[in-house]
Amino acid sequence: MKAPHAVSRLRAERLARSAKPFLARGGIKGERCTGCRLVPSHCLCGVRPEVATQSGICLVMADIEPLKPSNTGWLIADVVPDTFAFGWARTEVDPALLSLLADPQWQPYVVFPGEFVAPERVVHAVPTLSNNLPSGQRPLFILLDATWPEARKMFRKSPYLNRLPVLSLNPEQVSRYQLRRSKRDDHFCTSEVAAMCLELAGEAQAADILQAYLDVYTHHYLQAKHQLPPDLQGPAHARWQSLKRS
Repeated sequence: MKAPHAVSRLRAERLARSAKPFLARGGIKGERCTGCRLVPSHCLCGVRPEVATQSGICLVMADIEPLKPSNTGWLIADVVPDTFAFGWARTEVDPALLSLLADPQWQPYVVFPGEFVAPERVVHAVPTLSNNLPSGQRPLFILLDATWPEARKMFRKSPYLNRLPVLSLNPEQVSRYQLRRSKRDDHFCTSEVAAMCLELAGEAQAADILQAYLDVYTHHYLQAKHQLPPDLQGPAHARWQSLKRS
């Protein structure tokens, strides 16, 4: 069994601080696999991918995000080995997060829409593997894992992010995320944003695998919600198997 990843550890820490249990929807009497958060009959632990990446992902998570079965930061941590996860609070910051941002092996980028930022901070590209990372630093993508109103608040009230460049993405696709509702097609879930960042950094294989893994997870989640078995021959699993063979 693989060791718990960063989001799993953050979830355990958050549960330990809870005065009352977090009751997620679904499941027989609420049972969920501790490895993938799905009901046991729809467990995905057997297909958890392994991908080598040069990029890192730093998740700064709103208070209850690690507890939600629909949170896709968990999927990022399954795929990207160097995934870090920290809880966000307005009045304090985890010293380990500050140490990570100061680590010379990383070049951090806050991923956030450029329209909310001074133009001189905004970038639309990052050094890629094909350019041999000329700065000598690996890209570290900082994702504010929260609802959009929460993310805007987190961005405004996190002064330790003010010195960092802001990566503004210009996606052409429409979000395929189905586990939570959004009124806008240009709002993407955290896993989709991470996949865009990986592709921008020249890690197309990892980006494709992360997106396909999200599709498989979404299928299992929704099938469990409707008390239907997962379709292991359906389009989500077919694409997943084709990527594993490539």
